[in-house]
Amino acid sequence: MTDEAATGAVASGALPCRIVVCRDCCCGTSKVTGVDHSAQTDRLREVAPVRVSDCLDVCDQANVVVVQPSAQGRAGGGRPVWLGLVNDPDATEDIAAWVRAGGPGIAPLPDILGLYALSPAQRRTAACAVPGQGPED
Repeated sequence: MTDEAATGAVASGALPCRIVVCRDCCCGTSKVTGVDHSAQTDRLREVAPVRVSDCLDVCDQANVVVVQPSAQGRAGGGRPVWLGLVNDPDATEDIAAWVRAGGPGIAPLPDILGLYALSPAQRRTAACAVPGQGPED
């Protein structure tokens, strides 16, 4: 989304979906080969505000993208949708199209994105676990 489009959405009271991309120890690094991570983030920024996060603790699902509903989507029952293994431009385009259509709570999750969906309960992988900082400690 351009700055002008984002400003217009906020000025009209229509807050857009927001996107979080994981970019830390696995996601967004050379560990996930064949992905232009910057291009992916830039493409998603064209359709919604994007926040770059440190590790989201789902390293075995890198690259992880979380689509958060707009205020209208949340009022419609939408909740954040976690997507993993978002590692090709077609998947990024599918996310962008869904966000343009309204995202969680507004537009149904496309079947193709259902293949990428994961539960945040699957979080905290051994690959990035820090001793003494896990839920079991």
